[in-house]
Amino acid sequence: MTEFKDIWVYLSANPFLHLTMTLVAYQISMLLYRKGRFSPLLNPVLIAVVILVSMLWATNTTYQTYFDGAQFVHFLLGPATVALAIPLYRQFDRVRRSALAVGVSILCGSVTAAGSAVAIAWALGGSLETLISLAPKSATAPVAMGISEQLGGCHR
Repeated sequence: MTEFKDIWVYLSANPFLHLTMTLVAYQISMLLYRKGRFSPLLNPVLIAVVILVSMLWATNTTYQTYFDGAQFVHFLLGPATVALAIPLYRQFDRVRRSALAVGVSILCGSVTAAGSAVAIAWALGGSLETLISLAPKSATAPVAMGISEQLGGCHR
């Protein structure tokens, strides 16, 4: 057991460890998702988060330490969001014809998602900073993080 602790201390000093952990957790979750015939109960993002949180908890690693190593993934959220504009532009005529349905769906879904997240956090005794951070959760991650930061919520 002492050998593992020594190895872990060495590995945890390398910033690529947490990036690798993130990618491996996601690949494991995708494998489970495919083997589970794409069941929504095996959502790959949810499973990857559970794997990562379990690993961080088991190794007593702080979120800040993890984030410092995995921030490359965080950096890529911006370009990935912008890249979504290309297929959307290619389907612009279809989107325009469905504008009312899309708009109503986005509005209802956003209000429900944000409202339920804030209500649950409030019911569980979440701090004002936590509630503010959850409020813009329905926007894409980079946009939500910017809004949350402007409102005084957590930004990491």
